[in-house]
Amino acid sequence: MNKSHSGHESSFLPRWLAPALGRAIADHPVVVLTGARQVGKSTLLEHAEPTKHWKYVTFDNSDAMRQGKRDPEGLWAGTDRVILDEVQRLPGILSAVKEAVDAHPGKMRFALSGSANILLMRQVSESLAGRAVHLTLLPMAAGEMLLRPPPSCLSEILSGRFPREERLAVADVDPFSAIFHGFMPRLLALPTAEGRTRWWEGYAATYLERDLRDLSQVESLSDFRTVMEILALRAAQMVNQTEVARDSHVSQPTVHRYLNLLETTCLIDRLPAFARNRTKRLIKAPKLHWVDPALAAYLGGLNDEDSIKAAREAGALFENLIFHHLKVLAGMFTPQLRIYYWRTVKGEEVDFVLEWGRKIVAVEVKLTCSPRYADCEGLEAFLKDHPEASGGILIHIGRDVVRLGTKIVALPWTALAGA
Repeated sequence: MNKSHSGHESSFLPRWLAPALGRAIADHPVVVLTGARQVGKSTLLEHAEPTKHWKYVTFDNSDAMRQGKRDPEGLWAGTDRVILDEVQRLPGILSAVKEAVDAHPGKMRFALSGSANILLMRQVSESLAGRAVHLTLLPMAAGEMLLRPPPSCLSEILSGRFPREERLAVADVDPFSAIFHGFMPRLLALPTAEGRTRWWEGYAATYLERDLRDLSQVESLSDFRTVMEILALRAAQMVNQTEVARDSHVSQPTVHRYLNLLETTCLIDRLPAFARNRTKRLIKAPKLHWVDPALAAYLGGLNDEDSIKAAREAGALFENLIFHHLKVLAGMFTPQLRIYYWRTVKGEEVDFVLEWGRKIVAVEVKLTCSPRYADCEGLEAFLKDHPEASGGILIHIGRDVVRLGTKIVALPWTALAGA
C-alpha cells in the first residue's frame, strides 16, 4: 500500500459530500471523484467511510505509474477494494478497471480520484460507461470550515416552504474577507495575508508547470497565464472569446482551447443558460465562474480585503462566491441539482436558476445589506415567465431574512453557506 504521497491536508475535516460518497460506493462498482487540485479529494477518500480501509495507490508515485502501464492488474492483486489517485496522469488504467469490474461483477470496487474532470477527457469518456458514478469535490463551504452541518434552506424553498422573517443570530461574516481567505482546506492553516498570497502563487505555478502538462502540450505557459488573468477579471460574466484573444494577444482558437483545459482541470465552470420557455428570445452564451473566488481575486491582482471591496469586480466576485456555495449544495442532491442563469434579449436577468427534477428556484445576488422589493425586478420577470417555479431567492450581505413577495424571500449569504 503506497502512502508516500504529498500535498494532503495534515488533519481531516468532515466534508458535506461524504454521505453522498458513501451511498455511491455502496451502489456502484466504480466511483469517480474529481475536482481541482488541493480541494481534499485524497484526504476524503483516505479518511471517510468506507474507503479509509481500502488499498491506496497514487500515480504521483513513479513506481505505481510504471506498474500501471505494464501490469495494472498487479496494483490490486489480493484485494477487491482500491483507491486509484491522480488517475488523470494514467487514463489508460481505466480499461483495466473496466475489465476487472466486468470479470468480477458485484465484487470489485474502485474509487478513482483526479484533478481533471474525467467526464470531459475524450480518451476515457466511454471506458466506464454504465459502470461508474461521478462526484465532484469542491473547495470547502464556509459552513464546512466552521464544522457546521449543511443548510436545509435550499431544499425547503424548492419544495415551496419559505423561512419566516428573522434576524439570524450569527456573527457577521464579511463576504470580502471570505473571498480573500478562500475555501481550499490548506488555507485554514495560513493566518496571514502574505501566507495565503504565497500559497496561491505556488498553486498557480504547480498547475501550469505540472497539472496542465499532464493533459496537454501548451506551447507558451506565459500566454496561458495571461489568459487566466484576463478571465479572472471576467468572473460571473459571459465570456467573449474574441475579446479575450484581442486583450491577451493570443489567437481565438488558442483561447478556445485554453478555456477547455481550464474546464477539464476543474478550475472554471461555464454556466449554461436556462431555456425552458421556448417562446422568449434568450441570451444563450455561457457565463464563467471560478472554482474558488479567491483564485479569481489573486489572478486579478487583488491581494487584500480592501482592494477586493473597492474593486469594480467586487459584485462579480460575490456572485462567484454564491455560485461556489450553490454548487457545493447541488452535489448533495440526488439527482444532482442543476444550475443555470437566465437572461433575455431585453435585459431581464437572474443570476442563477436552480432545477431539481421539475422544481425550479430563481436566485438573484445583490451586494447590499438592506434588500428591497426594487431589487427583485429580475426575479419578478422570471417568475412571471415561469409561474410553475417554486419561488425566488434574493441573496444579500446583511443578516435579515425578509419576505419581499408572495414567492420571494431575501436570505443572508451566510444562510446559504451554512456559516
